[in-house]
Amino acid sequence: MMEKTFIHRLLALFPNAIAHKLLLMWMFVLAFWVISFSLKDHTKFLFSLRNSISLNHWNMFRNSTYLEAPPNPEISPTETELRIKRIMEKLDQLVPPRPFTNVSSTTSATHSRATVLSPRDTYCRGDRLDVLLEMRDHLGRRKEYGGDFLRARIFSPGLKAGASGKVTDFNNGTYLVSFTLFWEGQVSLSVLLIHPSEGVSALWRARNQGYDRVNFTGQFANGPSQVLSKCGLTLHTSAELCEYLDDRDQEAFYCLKPPRVPCEALTHVTTRSANISYIRQKEWALFHRSNVGVEMMKNFASIKVLACGKSKNIEAKCRLGMKSPFPSGYTVKRKWIAAFCKQIELNETKTINDCLKRKLIYLMGDSTLRQWIQYLPKMVKTLKDFDLHGVGPFKTHMLLDAERHTLIQWKKHGHPFITQSLFSVKDDNYIPREIDRIAGDKDTAIVITLGQHLRPFPIKIFIRRAINVQKAIERLFLRSPETKVILKTENTRRMFDNAEMFSDFHGYIQNLIMRDIFMDLNVGIIDAWDMTIADSTNNIHPPDYVIENQINMFLNYIC
Repeated sequence: MMEKTFIHRLLALFPNAIAHKLLLMWMFVLAFWVISFSLKDHTKFLFSLRNSISLNHWNMFRNSTYLEAPPNPEISPTETELRIKRIMEKLDQLVPPRPFTNVSSTTSATHSRATVLSPRDTYCRGDRLDVLLEMRDHLGRRKEYGGDFLRARIFSPGLKAGASGKVTDFNNGTYLVSFTLFWEGQVSLSVLLIHPSEGVSALWRARNQGYDRVNFTGQFANGPSQVLSKCGLTLHTSAELCEYLDDRDQEAFYCLKPPRVPCEALTHVTTRSANISYIRQKEWALFHRSNVGVEMMKNFASIKVLACGKSKNIEAKCRLGMKSPFPSGYTVKRKWIAAFCKQIELNETKTINDCLKRKLIYLMGDSTLRQWIQYLPKMVKTLKDFDLHGVGPFKTHMLLDAERHTLIQWKKHGHPFITQSLFSVKDDNYIPREIDRIAGDKDTAIVITLGQHLRPFPIKIFIRRAINVQKAIERLFLRSPETKVILKTENTRRMFDNAEMFSDFHGYIQNLIMRDIFMDLNVGIIDAWDMTIADSTNNIHPPDYVIENQINMFLNYIC
């Protein structure tokens, strides 16, 4: 009764009929918001409303001022934020802080001890050989904690054979290195101390401290001329900014807005090192060339491996969804042999042509996948380059075989992309958005690689991108479950590149994250990490025989 009296009195103040309607509409809106905010989960409602009115394409142009970090929801954590937090917690446990006073108290490859367990005069092909490592510092004192970044490998130079070893960290200064003896002959053992645990701890802390190790410069079209402006994943300024946002996936890139030039006029970007470091001055001694990649088994003689009549044949054909073990294979005479599935010989052009007939293949990632599209015409002479009118090495590349209706395309991934070459961003997109644009079918294959260009930035950037790619693949499988998706892991690279920005330790962590996030998806894995360790290429762009092995593994998945 009281509510009715109040409403009648309120309406009496506005005798005009139109005013009545406006007042009732205003009261309805007010009541709507009060109810929505009273709900326990009102923040989710706000976020869904915000997303429902945003554009689908990531390249939204907005003007803003100071932004300190990539956009985070101004609401309770989303599912993605919670997943990132859980992964970060795991990683922080894997890489705990380690005390550092001086180099003498860090792990020393020279003073540490390696012991072959149950040594024999000869071994049989297929046997497992174990090596126990007891780590000591430069003063000969036993290390009481783990966390050293090690790389284990067996090899036979005469056979051009190699395979990685599995390292188990007991977190008390001891490690077990296990090798599978895949081939017969004289086999040498190698364990490299890439970084001591104290260096690993420093790299992890430094990586997650800042976004500004790389300077991005954007080029804006201004009539017949160009205007340059500072850009980045974050910009610490109160000046007006152009925001290039993907609200759904929470990805962002920013540029200082040039005077009298619209944000939409951004056409190209280039990068340079900012010469900014978060490694403390005394810690840099840990990354001196003499302390990186030091051999621990240089005094060990090679072992003799015999056939012993053992011949274990793998019957299961390589297919999507198979779990890739470690090591996932080995090389002999520079040919990669998978350890978990049976490969088909694809040496003849006709066989490869038959496999590629009517295929639509999309390569998404960095220049290590661009190597594929550059090498494929050497394998398949009928594949011809189709000019898409781009300029420079990072333009979109396309190969066509019109007679067999085959299309293969390489496109670089979205920001951050690090190169001193000027590259176009006119049709730039993040990989999840590119996947969303593909219809998919049984003759469509997508290959994705991600990581090298994200190493210099906080790991949360990589985790978010990997989760967004996973969600895009799940959406693709809902509409086209027969589409084939393959992930290529990162290559190893030179050990003496800028360790803070590009150490393979960062790649190793990213490899673990990728395997965790994509574990339950029906995708194939091309273990480029394992391949490049087996061949000891130590080059971000490995030689052609490695690229051929990667492509052959891909063809085994799709043929």
